[in-house]
Amino acid sequence: MKILIIFNHQPYDGTDVTWNGLRLAGKLLEAGQEVRIFLMNDAVDMARDTCKPPAGYDQDMVQMVKNLISSGVMVKVCGTCLARCGIYKNQPYYEGAIQATMPDLAAWVVDSDKVVTF
Repeated sequence: MKILIIFNHQPYDGTDVTWNGLRLAGKLLEAGQEVRIFLMNDAVDMARDTCKPPAGYDQDMVQMVKNLISSGVMVKVCGTCLARCGIYKNQPYYEGAIQATMPDLAAWVVDSDKVVTF
């Protein structure tokens, strides 16, 4: 089954919404599902090495995304959001996170069995 997870929230927004979405992605992958991730809005910071966990936070969501990529999860990141969104506007996306467009997201939505948003 192809599962697309779309992230919109800033990674460290005082909630565990984004962290739980990344945990779900990992568990779905472990269960043998094809997982794809699209980062947009403020979630694009998870594709930037400049994004670090705040003091006292015990999870590194940038590293979690990198681990998913190294496990075979394709991660696409909104190209328009590069300059418009996140705390680290205009900072580059790291290698492995593919800069993409709204038509790319639309194609993934159509080609997915399930779409989940966080």
